[in-house]
Amino acid sequence: MKLRKRSLDDGLDLLADLLEKVGRADTAAFEQLHLLTRNKLRKTILSVCRTYCDIDDILQEAYLRIWRSAALFDRAVASPMTWLCTIARNLAIDSVRLRRLPWADLEEAMSIPAPSEDGDDFDYALAKRITTEAMNGLPEDRQRLLKLAYFEGMSRQSLAHQFGVPVGTIKTWLRRALISIQSEFPARNSIASSLPV
Repeated sequence: MKLRKRSLDDGLDLLADLLEKVGRADTAAFEQLHLLTRNKLRKTILSVCRTYCDIDDILQEAYLRIWRSAALFDRAVASPMTWLCTIARNLAIDSVRLRRLPWADLEEAMSIPAPSEDGDDFDYALAKRITTEAMNGLPEDRQRLLKLAYFEGMSRQSLAHQFGVPVGTIKTWLRRALISIQSEFPARNSIASSLPV
């Protein structure tokens, strides 16, 4: 048992030494590292991908990343095999995620009509009239609060400071003001009759 532990430690030391050499752009060390680890990294990638379709591409990308970042390896932080397998596993996960993303065909994308040159059909004047009439039913301070919050874009914190109350109170006032407008809105026949059918 002790002999096996020693040989494992020797193997990890060898991998760590090879990674340090690869960090200094030693191609012979990189070749030896590849020979010693390719089966383990292939199995790591296969455990994530479950199919053989992209394994070689992911493995190649993993070794490219290992070559580029070997100088960052620190044997005090992680074992060399853990570090190598993490790189391979993360690339495999990225590959799986990328395959799950929906891709639209170019023809489908080209069939979407361009926005009209005329602009939108929204009646801003009518919306302003409806909003003004709905807000007129509120007390003056609530009207001011709604205008500052929704038209001026003030934060709840800024409103709390300006009105001299806690943020929770501002949120409650805003919610109640909006509920009041919503509950009174259907009763406003003058507005309802001016809406297009």
